[in-house]
Amino acid sequence: MLRRLCGKPNDHASLSPVYNFEKYPEMKILITLLALLNGSYMLLDGIFVMVKGKYIGPAKPGPWANLFYKMNLNVFNLGWLFVVYGLVWLVWVYGLSANKTWVYPLGLMISILSIWYLPFGTLISFIVLATLLFGKHTIGL
Repeated sequence: MLRRLCGKPNDHASLSPVYNFEKYPEMKILITLLALLNGSYMLLDGIFVMVKGKYIGPAKPGPWANLFYKMNLNVFNLGWLFVVYGLVWLVWVYGLSANKTWVYPLGLMISILSIWYLPFGTLISFIVLATLLFGKHTIGL
């Protein structure tokens, strides 16, 4: 199917802006794995805090919690937020793998909204956001 869309190798149609996933499969795999890792961990962490009353890892949450403490929010009551964010990341991974039309705007939204999740969530969010803004052709969008 891709060959039909992109044309023959020596055909002028091969110069069209249609993405050829065969050139960059590793970038889409990398973004998918990072988003899957971020979404799965946020979902698991959210369920864990709702059941156990603490987050996975040390007793004091990571640096992201300082943002919520400044707003006078109890970070141990935010399990639902982690579950929602985790599920949205996983839905985005599905959409990316299934080439859904809503992947680009949802990816921008969830990446921006997850930047607060320091340190690793922030890193993953910036990588996904930068890929969507500057290299979306490398992941087939």
